[in-house]
Amino acid sequence: MNIPLNIDWQQILLHLFNFAILAGGLYLLLFKPVKAFMEKRESYYKNIDAEAQKKLQDAEGLKDSYARRMQEADEEIAARKAQAQQEMERAREASLQSARDEAAQILDKARTASAQEHDRMLRDTQKELVEIATAAAEKVLKGGQGDPYEQFLTAAKRGEPNA
Repeated sequence: MNIPLNIDWQQILLHLFNFAILAGGLYLLLFKPVKAFMEKRESYYKNIDAEAQKKLQDAEGLKDSYARRMQEADEEIAARKAQAQQEMERAREASLQSARDEAAQILDKARTASAQEHDRMLRDTQKELVEIATAAAEKVLKGGQGDPYEQFLTAAKRGEPNA
């Protein structure tokens, strides 16, 4: 058979058969192992990514938990601070009331002492006035020795209460 351009069909078929054997061999020797390696590598990185996502979620959960704990601690601190402030206010009021009571007692004692001193001074003054008036009346009655007013002034200058 005479084919144009000197093409030999037997050679073409042999080359196709060799190419098929080469392609099959390369597929079995290179493509399949490389493909398996790539799939294995892809699954490894997917697992790492999944673990990282899980760890990230766990970390965010811990962060939220710590944020809640911090909020609770802040609230507890604020409550204790308010309680301490109230206790301090009560103690201050008690101390102030105690000081007021003590001041009232001191004032009452001072008023009582002042009233007693006033009454004593009035009694003493009344006694002195009675004694002076009695002494003056006795001098007047004893003999009329001059003006009683002058005698009174003279006795007062000498410091004689009964003169």
